[in-house]
Amino acid sequence: MIIQSKRVWVSSQFMEAQVEINDGKICAIYPYGSKEVDKDYGEDRIIPGIIDVHCHGGWGFDTNDANPEGLRNWCKELVKEGITGFCPTTVTQSETVLTNALKNVANVVEEGYEGAEILGVHFEGPYLNVLNKGAQPEQYCVTPNLEQFKKYQEAAKGLIKVMTMACELDPNHELTRYASENGVVVSIGHSHATYAEAMLAIANGATSMTHVFNGMTALTHREANLAGAAMRCRDTYGEIICDGNHVNWEAMNIFITSKGRDYCVMIDDALCAKGCEPGYHELGGQQIEIRANGSAYLAGTNTLAGGTQKLNYGIKNLVEKALIPVDWAINMSSLNPARMLGIDDHKGKICAGYDADMVVLADDYSVVQTFCAGKAML
Repeated sequence: MIIQSKRVWVSSQFMEAQVEINDGKICAIYPYGSKEVDKDYGEDRIIPGIIDVHCHGGWGFDTNDANPEGLRNWCKELVKEGITGFCPTTVTQSETVLTNALKNVANVVEEGYEGAEILGVHFEGPYLNVLNKGAQPEQYCVTPNLEQFKKYQEAAKGLIKVMTMACELDPNHELTRYASENGVVVSIGHSHATYAEAMLAIANGATSMTHVFNGMTALTHREANLAGAAMRCRDTYGEIICDGNHVNWEAMNIFITSKGRDYCVMIDDALCAKGCEPGYHELGGQQIEIRANGSAYLAGTNTLAGGTQKLNYGIKNLVEKALIPVDWAINMSSLNPARMLGIDDHKGKICAGYDADMVVLADDYSVVQTFCAGKAML
């Protein structure tokens, strides 16, 4: 199959080109108009598929539910916003609930599904600091434990690829080192770390920070703290929720321009209520409320608990509201998360030899088509 557009994203710019797809891969790029095509997208933009490394659920399903059909339906729905790969993300809960959630993801991966590719699990909690727990249930936040984590990874059949952890609570950074040495991205989050404690965590293997500004110690002119480390440490990754509610546009611009274009990662921190009407839902056994602004709050409070934004419009927000350069915004949605996960040798670019994961966007950022491993999904 050959598709073409006058705006195909290649090496941080748009070019007129044709993309040939075969057996799930991009096998060649040709000059625009040089061969007969199966689909001409005209002026619509073809960019790499969106990768979401931090999302709890959507369309009534939560990763913790351990419902195989709910997970399969979620995979199908995500392609409507241009997501071609994602990391189902847990919420702090009991060992039984988390073990079942991990087993469910592993079983669905083994048995098969359609839609956005499950790239691994993001294990958010239970190793969090109650001082910055946000909407995570306090009674299940526990001290990082290496032997317990090994059991969780066994239940997941090795699929835990990212772990959010308050590394300052990790005894001697034992779990931080073990995870980073065994292919798990350690992301500092829901943490009360000082700047010095953040630096020690990075020195022991942490390579990312979870939803920057949220669930962490704040930057001030006297104490840099964890938010300051997220900005200063420019070769660590930093997730940022791009809905304008969790972080305002000015702070978002300051963070991204300080960090640089190669290490910021756009996320939605989506909940089960994504794709549903505003109202009351559940997160980690707690009641949450989806308000008119699209964000989730612990019921009866102003504590943010996650978002419901579609990520194709996250790119629009970055460009039009946070005033981030287009190439930075596209990197944040594709190449940067691929690098973070260590899969940028076959995902995150439109390039010969890479997986044919692409999204076609209209000028208003609506999704025209999504290709997962070369298959048109819409």
